Amino acid sequence: QVQLVESGGGLVQAGGSLKLSCAASGRTISSTTMGWFRQAPGKERTFIAVITWRGSTYYSDSVKGRFTISRDSAKNTLNLQMGSLKPEDTADYFCAASEGRSYYTSIYYDTKTYDYWGQGTQVTVSS
Repeated sequence: QVQLVESGGGLVQAGGSLKLSCAASGRTISSTTMGWFRQAPGKERTFIAVITWRGSTYYSDSVKGRFTISRDSAKNTLNLQMGSLKPEDTADYFCAASEGRSYYTSIYYDTKTYDYWGQGTQVTVSS
């Protein structure tokens, strides 16, 4: 079993930055595919970033160039550095872990691929 706990959410002004963290326990995440998703009120949970078990990173078009996903193996923590934040980035942010090791990257954009989820952290961007 893997336990994931997100932190770092909060209120920030448009154009600002925020760093989210996801502390993992139960297994090492250094060779685990880890993703970040977000869910705005009344909307589906959507993919925003993934770091694969091989260390490759991929982003949704909506955050590419503004967000950076990284893995701190020493702390067994997944991070999401968010910059140039916009009001439309307002959502609950979730980290997730997948036990699979696929070479087909696109499957990691799907929530169904992930086996473990954190409880989420709220990010609000004011205009």
